[in-house]
Amino acid sequence: MNDFFHAVRSFLLEYLPNQRCFSENTVRSYRQALNLFILYLRTEQKLTIRQIRFDTLNREMILNFLDWLETDRHCGASTRNQRLMVLRSFFDYAGMLDCSQIALSVAVQNVPLKAAQGKVVEYLSEHALESLLKQPNPAKRTELRNLFFMVLMYDTAARCGELLSMKVRDLRLNVQYPVAYLHGKGNKTRTVPLLARTVEHCERYLRTFHPNEPADSEKPLFYTIIHGIQQQMSADTVALFLKKYGKMAHNSCPEVPAHIHAHMLRHTRAMHLYHQGMPMMLLSEYLGHASEETTKVYAYADTEMKRAAIDKADIVRNGASQPASIWIDDEEMILKLSGLI
Repeated sequence: MNDFFHAVRSFLLEYLPNQRCFSENTVRSYRQALNLFILYLRTEQKLTIRQIRFDTLNREMILNFLDWLETDRHCGASTRNQRLMVLRSFFDYAGMLDCSQIALSVAVQNVPLKAAQGKVVEYLSEHALESLLKQPNPAKRTELRNLFFMVLMYDTAARCGELLSMKVRDLRLNVQYPVAYLHGKGNKTRTVPLLARTVEHCERYLRTFHPNEPADSEKPLFYTIIHGIQQQMSADTVALFLKKYGKMAHNSCPEVPAHIHAHMLRHTRAMHLYHQGMPMMLLSEYLGHASEETTKVYAYADTEMKRAAIDKADIVRNGASQPASIWIDDEEMILKLSGLI
C-alpha cells in the first residue's frame, strides 16, 4: 500500500474508533464517504489504485468531486457537506501523520461548505413555547409526564432519543448544581445543567412516577405500562401527545405552528440560546454536535432576523423609510456583519 492507503487504513481502524471513540455507525459513514471519493478518482479522474497518492491530489480534485456528488449522484447540499467534512477530517489526520501533507490539508480545510437552499430551522417563539407548555393538565398523571418531557427536552435541548433512553440515575438533583446526563450519538455522554424551575418539575415527576426508586436506579425515566408491563416510552407516544398539544396551542395562539414535532423543541432551545448570545463553540458542545459547522445552521437561519433588525434600525434612525443599502440583498455581507464569516 502507498502512503494514501496506509493513512486511510489507520484513520478508519485506529484513529476514529480508538482515539476519537466514534461509534461503528459513524466510522461506517466515514468509510462510505472515502469509498465514494476513491470511486470518483478511479472513474472520473481515470486514476488507478497505484496512482492514488497524496502527491497526485489537489484542491481542484476535491471541488470536482463535490460537484460530481451533486450532478451525477444527485446529492443535496447537506450530503455534500457531510462528505466534505469527512475529507477535511481525513486530510487533517494525514497532516498529523506526515507534515509534508499539511499544505494539502489546509487546502481542503479552505473548501467552503455549501448553504442548504430552502433549509428551514423550525422553532417556537417564547410566546408560542409558553402557550404549548400550558396545554397539559398536570393534575392528570399522564399529562404531568408529558409536560415534564417537554420541559426537560427544551431545557436540555436533547434529542428525543436521548430523553427516551435516560435512566432515573441520569438525573442528579441533590447536588449544588443539578444536572442531567444525556447519552448521545457515538456513545458520547454530555452533562447539561438544569434550571431551578426544571428541577422542580423533575422532583414532582419523580415523586409521582418513581416514588420508591433509589437515585441510582437503572429503570427508564420515561415509561409506559402495557398489559401490566412497564417499558420505555416510545417515540410514537411522544409524537402523539406533541401533535395533540400543538393543535390545542395553535387554536389559542396563531404563533404556534400547526404541526409540532419533538426536534422543534431542541431547535427552539438552540435558537433562544443563540439569540441570548451563547458563543457558537459553547452552543455546539451544549447540543452534542460533533462539529461546530453543524451548529452554524442556527446562525444561517438567523440571518433574516438580523436583516429585519437592520432595516428597522435604519427606519428608526432616519425617521422615515430610506432606500435599501446597496448591500441589503448581499448575503455574504450580512453574514460578515453577523460575525459568521
